[in-house]
Amino acid sequence: MVKLYEHPLSPYAQKVKLSLYEKGIAFEAITPNIFQPTGEDEFLRSSPRLEVPSLVDGDVTVFDSTIILEYLEDKWPAKPMLPAAPAERARVRMLEEICDTYVEAISWAIAEIRVFGRARDAFADDLLARAAGQIEGVYAWLERQLGGRAFFNGAAYGWGDLSVWPYVAGYSGMGFPAPEGSRVAAWFAQASQREGARKCLEATMQAMSGFQDLGGIVESGLFKREYRDHRLEWMMRSGGARIVLDGLAKGNIRFAVELK
Repeated sequence: MVKLYEHPLSPYAQKVKLSLYEKGIAFEAITPNIFQPTGEDEFLRSSPRLEVPSLVDGDVTVFDSTIILEYLEDKWPAKPMLPAAPAERARVRMLEEICDTYVEAISWAIAEIRVFGRARDAFADDLLARAAGQIEGVYAWLERQLGGRAFFNGAAYGWGDLSVWPYVAGYSGMGFPAPEGSRVAAWFAQASQREGARKCLEATMQAMSGFQDLGGIVESGLFKREYRDHRLEWMMRSGGARIVLDGLAKGNIRFAVELK
């Protein structure tokens, strides 16, 4: 059986799980120990960046959510997630790229502030207000991308939808739902009824129930949050530079793993 190393709160992992569910591929979901990954030998072999998701299929290991989706398409083509036309395939891949970088960075930053306590009082208020304004722009952009289509993928649910759904779900859970009456809001309500989406939401709620004193864990340096390129960009452009400098001084943030 395929193994998927993941975390229920990771939108990148959710994207992969949605594809697995849609294709009917049996898999075992495994959450590695993020506090002591040195003991996770198979996970370490499968993900040189120490990031979820990574996939193990027998002797094959694949990391990066987009590459995993491509692997699933190549090995299990019976229920394709990509549209048939080349132009449409490119369109949904570009949609995924924007969601995985610009859109993800905003929800990640909100978690840095609200969950991990990296900003407080007026400083936190200013950053959250900046994020709220950016989310309005994201929803306006998504509305245009959806247009008159039934799904982001086109006539049927697919790659475009599983690329967008985790981020709209994340924004909604943080108190920033799609505007009432919008096409995106109607699409999200419909997409959330699919079996894979329901399972992802259930796993998210279970994971959230175990979140306690994460600010203290981060402050201690036991858990280092990764500031990959688009996340670092968000902090620098949105007024959070001192969060980055403070995290570097305390040793509780990290960048990409250096290969050895």
